Amino acid sequence: MSRSLQQAAANSAGGSIDYRLARERVVQAYVSGEATRSEVCDAQSELMRNAHACGQSADRPCPICHEVDVVELTYVFGPRLPASGRCMVTAGDFERIRRRKGRFTAYEVEVCPSCKWNHLLSTRPVS
Repeated sequence: MSRSLQQAAANSAGGSIDYRLARERVVQAYVSGEATRSEVCDAQSELMRNAHACGQSADRPCPICHEVDVVELTYVFGPRLPASGRCMVTAGDFERIRRRKGRFTAYEVEVCPSCKWNHLLSTRPVS
């Protein structure tokens, strides 16, 4: 996620949840043979479209295929947003959400555009 998007999504009130340990467990399950590639590389078509169109390079290789760098996306869920959330592309997107009434939560996801690896990295309230 770009620095400006990270700052825009940051919440001084706290409440962030980091899923990186869960991510490492999934990667280890794949490496050890407990999980197959098709089990861990299962991004849906909408997520893949957004990864190609709006993903921000994370400057780290995919932990599964090692072919390309993963991209990060941020989705916001809350009142009067689509059930699938709204993909945030710019800091201005966060500002528009902040002006709305209601509680909104940002979900940061990493996606590999090559092999369809995807994993939730963190969630945080948007304020």
